Amino acid sequence: MKTILEIKSHQLKLQKRYKQLIEQAYNVRQTDHALSDISEYKAIKLLNKMNRLNYLNREPTRRRLT
Repeated sequence: MKTILEIKSHQLKLQKRYKQLIEQAYNVRQTDHALSDISEYKAIKLLNKMNRLNYLNREPTRRRLT
C-alpha cells in the first residue's frame, strides 16, 4: 500500500494535468471541436482516477459510542 504522502503527491500531479486538459478543451472549443472533445474525455478519465484516490486517502471517521 502506498503511503499517504505518495498518494497526495500523485493527487497533486493528477489535479495539475486535469486543469491543463480542461483549459485546453476550453481554449480550442471554437476552433477544433475534435481536439476539445478528446481533451475533455481525458480530463474526465483523470477525474475518475482522482476520485478513486480520494476514496483511498479518506480519513477514518470517529464514531461516538452511545
